[in-house]
Amino acid sequence: MHLKPHLAAAATLAATMLLAAACTGKGGHTGQGNFSVEVMNGFTPVKDQKGSDACWAYAMLAAIETEHIMRGDSVHLSPAYAVRGALQEGFRRRYLSGGREQVSTRGTMLTLVSVAMSRGLVPYDACHGRGGEASAVVARKVERLASAAVRKRVGLERCRRPLRRLLNESLGPEPRNVYMLGAQYTPVEFAHSVCAPGEWVALTSFTHHPFYTDFALEVPDNRERNLFRNVPIDTLMARMEQAVRAGRGVCWEGDVSEPGFKFSRGVATLPDGTPTTQADRQRAFEQFLTTDDHCMAVVGLARDARGRRFFIMKNSWGTNNPYGGLMYLAEDYVRLKTIAVATAGS
Repeated sequence: MHLKPHLAAAATLAATMLLAAACTGKGGHTGQGNFSVEVMNGFTPVKDQKGSDACWAYAMLAAIETEHIMRGDSVHLSPAYAVRGALQEGFRRRYLSGGREQVSTRGTMLTLVSVAMSRGLVPYDACHGRGGEASAVVARKVERLASAAVRKRVGLERCRRPLRRLLNESLGPEPRNVYMLGAQYTPVEFAHSVCAPGEWVALTSFTHHPFYTDFALEVPDNRERNLFRNVPIDTLMARMEQAVRAGRGVCWEGDVSEPGFKFSRGVATLPDGTPTTQADRQRAFEQFLTTDDHCMAVVGLARDARGRRFFIMKNSWGTNNPYGGLMYLAEDYVRLKTIAVATAGS
């Protein structure tokens, strides 16, 4: 879903400016080093999640931003506000579970979609976050507040003000409305204008569930039990490449614990000859060798000097690597180490 139709002209200008800024940024965006870039889609500036464990918010928002740059109605969205929403949802779940549910700012790519639908989104400039405390520290504060409320059985309504006060002190003031291009939105209205319900589909590829069915992916961070569509790995890889070539937003979730994943070099590779079949993926997942570590947005395609394909990903660990914070993941790495991807309109 696009922004309101009468804002299209101004939004197109904003998209053009963002796209120009993205493609002329420093750090190998035009094939620096050993890479020849085939596709480079528009993206907003690379962020640094620092003490936050909310890579899911940074990556999924980056995918939404790229999707809107392609459409010509670009937006620049706030991860800090998404983290606030996740903490609010975590408080609610802990209270209603009688104190048994853990409050955490960890999640999957679909956590962002769930939070956006229930709590809303705001532009980046409206909510930067203070960044003085790690998100895990704030989560423990929220958890203690919820536990105290459970003991007193005060009810959710009486918790709203103390929870808002805690979050404002830890994360910064909460914006109540969004003003963009002459229009006023609530955060939920704004979220629905940039991330429509049902717009994003998450794909995974494992054989412990039938292909072409939806299931709640069994990874610890899928607390909401969000559903992922199960497809063969060849289909997942083809869908991802097609979406990138079409300029669409794509979010990637997978394993970054391999020795060949090196942020300082900006590349991720597997040793030559590493098997990457469907059975190899399943074995690595069931032996906990492929784990759900990190999320990034896929923004391009490239080849190295040997002709091997790489997926270019926008990371959220700052810009201090040879590619301005981007990562080049080899195709075989992606094939073996992907947990899930999300695309719009799959």
